[in-house]
Amino acid sequence: MGLLDKINGGRWGVHPHNDHKRPAADEPLRVMPLPATLRVPLLQHVGAPAKAVVSPGDKVLRGQLIGAAQGTVSAPVHAPSSGVVTAIGPVTAPHPSGLPFDAITIALDGEDKAIEACAADDPFALPPDEVTRRIADAGIVGLGGATFPSAPKAQLGRKLAVETLVINGGECEPYLSSDDSVMRNRADEVVDGVRILMHAVGAASALVGIEDNKPEAIAAMRAAAAPFAQIRVCPVPARYPMGSDRQLVEVLTGRQVPAGARTASIGVLVNNVSTCAAIHRALRHGEALYRRIVTVNGGAVARPGNVLAPVGVLVEDLLAFVGLKEAPARLVMGGPMMGLALPHAQVPTVKACGGVLALTAAEISRPAPSACIRCGSCVKACPMGLQPLEIAARIRVGDYDGAAALQLDDCLACGCCAYVCPSSVPLVQSFQHAKGEIWSRAQQKKRLAFTRELAEARNARLEREARERAEAAARRKAARAAQQAAAAAGTQETP
Repeated sequence: MGLLDKINGGRWGVHPHNDHKRPAADEPLRVMPLPATLRVPLLQHVGAPAKAVVSPGDKVLRGQLIGAAQGTVSAPVHAPSSGVVTAIGPVTAPHPSGLPFDAITIALDGEDKAIEACAADDPFALPPDEVTRRIADAGIVGLGGATFPSAPKAQLGRKLAVETLVINGGECEPYLSSDDSVMRNRADEVVDGVRILMHAVGAASALVGIEDNKPEAIAAMRAAAAPFAQIRVCPVPARYPMGSDRQLVEVLTGRQVPAGARTASIGVLVNNVSTCAAIHRALRHGEALYRRIVTVNGGAVARPGNVLAPVGVLVEDLLAFVGLKEAPARLVMGGPMMGLALPHAQVPTVKACGGVLALTAAEISRPAPSACIRCGSCVKACPMGLQPLEIAARIRVGDYDGAAALQLDDCLACGCCAYVCPSSVPLVQSFQHAKGEIWSRAQQKKRLAFTRELAEARNARLEREARERAEAAARRKAARAAQQAAAAAGTQETP
């Protein structure tokens, strides 16, 4: 049985009975008016945070660099509009913990003045390294949620001679339709970005995977890609988590990514459709990544839909723009399966924010957990072929080594196991806790090993110094003895 047959037969993943994508997906794209203030985080990507290159009181223009990348795996950040920097410091992070991270606060002047853009007349006339440099300078990261900086990813693809690009248009999370909106409204930009990325990487072909519950996006992308034989649009079954890179690569190419490896190791590089549109705008228009399309959805939202919004806009400003029917019971950044619950609405959006959900109490209600009945539903649903019930059983008794031996590290935290569990066991939370505990123990072992190495080095140094002192004392003793012997010999020779 082929993988597509397994998917259609329900052999992995889940398909929610109501994915809640419509009517938000069908609403026309709206452009959000600029708010009074933006808080642009310095860490919006995997790797080192950007370093602020502006100070409070500085005037900035739209597209101006305000945070420089630090190191190879990092990305710069840019001002989404013109105004004055009023503060640089901690704001609440979009994370359930509510812990702070650093951001640049800009009071907008409403004029939206921009810096002079540096666009390429013909990106394909540029050397691949120059294309990659411009992608890096634009601060482009993976917009599907992974947020890995796109420039080093392209460099890795070129280094490993990647042959095929897989372009992820799956967007399998319920409620979200921002990628769908990008493909419907900006298909030409996506396809041009794919071609530019192929040039930068040296790939010969591209496969665009789009779930078959997005017929409008499929039609738009096929029309845009029609002139380019090397780009093929491939509908795939609508099944969560089809948007995961490993699952999409296997469906489209038949190749499996080994555990612990990246897709580039098997000759495939995965990029999101929104990332490709951002690459187009960076090369063709000289536009940095300072805005994106965000889905605002949920039962508490009065006018759900997709909104073109600046990075750094507060969630409360987004919700005020679309309106609320009632006070939300929970706010989520991202989708309901893998998104992050927000502590409050005064948190800024980031580059990876594809959606903000305002959910009602009815939408988040779930039966109280009960004991596992070992029905095996979680095993059937797991897209990685793991045994969640066995992993959870070991975690319950504190056997973290046993959980790790069952490939806990391969868990995507996609939530499929918890979604299908008839006992409502909080499997994902348990796995995330265990991963944190394993990581903590590994760090403790490293600290103990480092302390032991320091102690051993100290003992070796003390022994060496003691030995050197003993040898020096022996040499001095021998020298005195030689002097005494010489003196005695001289006295005997005197008449």
